[in-house]
Amino acid sequence: MAILSSLEVVFGRGLASFQYSSLAPLDNSSSSMNCARLHSLIGPFEIPLYGVLWLAGSGSRYVTASLPQAAFYGTVPSLVLSPAAGSPDSDPASSAPPESPTDIRRSTRVRAPPSHLSDYHCYFALATLHEPHTYREASTNPLWQQAMADELDALHKTHTWDMTTLPPGKSAVGCKWVYKIKTRADGSVERYKARLVARGFTQEYGIDYEETFAPVARLTSVRSLLAVAAVRHWPLFQMDVKNAFLNGDLLEEVYMQPPPGYPDSQNQVCRLRRALYGLKQAPRAWFAKFSSVVAQQGFTPSSYDSALFIRHTSTGITLILLYVDDMIITGDDTAGICDLQKFLSQQFEMKDLGTLSYFLGLEVTSSSDGYYLSQAKYASDLLSKAGLTDSKTVSTPLELNVKLNTTDGEPLSDATLYRQLVGSLIYLTVTRPDLAYAVHLVSQFMSAPRSTHYAAVLRILRYIKGTLFHGLHFSAQSSLELRAYADADWAGDPTDRRSTTGYCFLLGSSLISWRSKKQSVVARSSTEAEYRALADATSELLWLRWLLADMGAPQTTSTPIHCDNRSAIHIAHNDVFHERTKHIEIDCHFIRHHLQQSALHLLSVSSEDQLADVFTKSHPPGRLRDLVFEGGC
Repeated sequence: MAILSSLEVVFGRGLASFQYSSLAPLDNSSSSMNCARLHSLIGPFEIPLYGVLWLAGSGSRYVTASLPQAAFYGTVPSLVLSPAAGSPDSDPASSAPPESPTDIRRSTRVRAPPSHLSDYHCYFALATLHEPHTYREASTNPLWQQAMADELDALHKTHTWDMTTLPPGKSAVGCKWVYKIKTRADGSVERYKARLVARGFTQEYGIDYEETFAPVARLTSVRSLLAVAAVRHWPLFQMDVKNAFLNGDLLEEVYMQPPPGYPDSQNQVCRLRRALYGLKQAPRAWFAKFSSVVAQQGFTPSSYDSALFIRHTSTGITLILLYVDDMIITGDDTAGICDLQKFLSQQFEMKDLGTLSYFLGLEVTSSSDGYYLSQAKYASDLLSKAGLTDSKTVSTPLELNVKLNTTDGEPLSDATLYRQLVGSLIYLTVTRPDLAYAVHLVSQFMSAPRSTHYAAVLRILRYIKGTLFHGLHFSAQSSLELRAYADADWAGDPTDRRSTTGYCFLLGSSLISWRSKKQSVVARSSTEAEYRALADATSELLWLRWLLADMGAPQTTSTPIHCDNRSAIHIAHNDVFHERTKHIEIDCHFIRHHLQQSALHLLSVSSEDQLADVFTKSHPPGRLRDLVFEGGC
């Protein structure tokens, strides 16, 4: 494993993501590697070292020194690099014990690298960040030992359990350590995290847990909040709650086996007082605790997203958007936000992450023009997982007019990788609406994927490689008027002839919501398919209008929905039912009611200007670029 770097350009093959700029060039005139400088730049490490590339300085050939997969802590022994195999300087007898002390004659000619390679340097290649899977493996590493000690300290501070004897008739759930290396948006190591989790899958309903549901912020709410904040010029702050679940009060009687390596257990068990990670009720207990705490500061949850907390005062509005233990804080009440941050730090052990930059794998970049949202690191890691870092790129995620079915191709012998890749692609569509239709298509074959489906997934990944830094732009110059586009591809599925619904919503010029989904029933006409798409878009429209009102961006006029089917628009405006409409009568009443309430109005749009078309079918490169650009991506 090795990398070459020239000025600001980095070339890598099969490397894990890490911060290239933090590695300093080493002196390539010596074969002894000075690790002190590397240690001062990236801190202590225990990463297996697989190889070092040696370029210029000692010859015109590349020379690689391979090391065993062992961990080094703090210092690295000097590496003596030997010439590459097959080079003119290589001597197959040099590795054998010398028979005489005769010195080997070598050339004294001064060797200089070519001028076009004069700015290349030798780097360490840190090829893997190793995460242990067992306590025995982690217990031999000082860094993981410290991480486990920090976790136990946090558990003791919150009085998570009491040691006691297991009562008769009770059972104790097990527990285990989970290890994770936390990285920043640029791939550099942030910290080593050890988490003690309970084996909650052994809990029994009605005995040691009851209700388990806990709300989290919808990702559409995240995009909507960023779009509103960009226009209002609100600052975005991010905070993280350390060991969030340990703050939740546990109401049920739950016993747990002592953690591996826990001293002085003496055949006792842990009577849990706090909601430990892994318990089925832990997320619900934490959310209830957080809700009660912020209520003391005058916050109330939104009726349309329970994870959005709102406070109106005479000095302005403050919003909190919570996703488990990560939160975004924004609003125009600057003093109120500062007081809130101090209050939360007093109630919980918080980590102030400053301005919003990396949230749930989403990279947020701010500028005077607004906010830019992308998932470049997530996409790069996905390509590495699929082994496509060196593959060619394509201009569209799907071939034109592609039709996938359940019979073409050979069944995959192991569908695990296919399911993992498709699951990751689904999350990538949070900032990549251009992938929505393609991912919707390949996700229909998760139960029994075939070779043709896997080929389609690889094509999507090759498209991602060529558009790695694409994302969403929330313009500061945008308006806050909501508009929608709804479309349908009638009977497009070759297997069951069901239609595909596609819609999208823009707040001014900022795309905040979209969907690509196969309809649940077969439509008998294109009008019926389009009308069902209108009904789905209307449901999303009503929710967005209510949510935006809570965020301080009320919609004072009716919202336009653009549709390219005149028959569907005609049915919505006319109170006439006959044999062509009776099977969609409920949808007709639903849309017509909200038309009369002035929540929406329907506008006819040509198929050429239908932005939702990108969510219903594949397109040639030029058409795809136009739709993506017009959609604000």
